[in-house]
Amino acid sequence: MDLSELKKEYLIAQELGIDASYGRILTIIDFGNVDYWFEEDRQDADNTAIPDDEKLAIDLQKLKDFASLFSDHVRFYYGHDPQNDSLKFIIAAKNIFGKSRVFTKPIQKVRHHLRAEEIPTNTRTTFVDSDGIYIQLPKCNFDVEIAVDAIRLKDNYDTLALFSGDADFLSLARYLRKNGKKVILFKGGHITSDLRRETDKVVNAQNIKRHIVQVKKRKPGARPGSANR
Repeated sequence: MDLSELKKEYLIAQELGIDASYGRILTIIDFGNVDYWFEEDRQDADNTAIPDDEKLAIDLQKLKDFASLFSDHVRFYYGHDPQNDSLKFIIAAKNIFGKSRVFTKPIQKVRHHLRAEEIPTNTRTTFVDSDGIYIQLPKCNFDVEIAVDAIRLKDNYDTLALFSGDADFLSLARYLRKNGKKVILFKGGHITSDLRRETDKVVNAQNIKRHIVQVKKRKPGARPGSANR
């Protein structure tokens, strides 16, 4: 066994606690959730402060390499916006994860009317209608697609590793465990106690930060903690 294989075994067994009892692992990445895991972080993976003109962002290649350490199959779900350059991002994801393993659909725009106290700190483009000033928030939910695929493919894996903290996956986790599957949840931030009870292992995003992030420059005018790719 070469050094890279030894490092892989150490990471999986010692750092993540994923042993042979988890069997074949299908990993599903709900990137719309994962993309915001480190949005508010002001320290890098070595706990060094990040300058205000920089931010942490998910590195797709690192994410794929990390998931591949313990997964037999990795699937990536994320929406695209025809009005901006997100199609380039989807193309990059397909190059990294493989065309047949990236699943996408158009993003919908939801109106969010700003309260008076939100207007001075807003960095998004604003619009006006009869109800006041609003911004358009992107929304693209893959809960149904992910649940259907996880159930449809259940004969091909023993454990589902889900990169998401979305409480809407509670019913899926409960169903899989009742049908003899294990569930590993990679999550950022808070998850409900019900979802935690329906998983076999919970991995906090902060504990895998060094494996999946990069430091990037912010777009001009963007504030620390604001979402911008």
